Amino acid sequence: MAVFTAADHPLRARQVCEAMDLAVAPDNINNVRLKLKRPVGRGSLTETEKGLFTQPRP
Repeated sequence: MAVFTAADHPLRARQVCEAMDLAVAPDNINNVRLKLKRPVGRGSLTETEKGLFTQPRP
């Protein structure tokens, strides 16, 4: 969540991997994407477009 707090625009899973210093590999990107879908379902994150994740702004 700290990655999204620091970002001023929606992020893709690849950008989240880069920000977290994970290797940019297809498996890592897919795992991060799946992990980002969970908070979207709970309302902690929103998916503005397919693959673009951000924190909801009041």
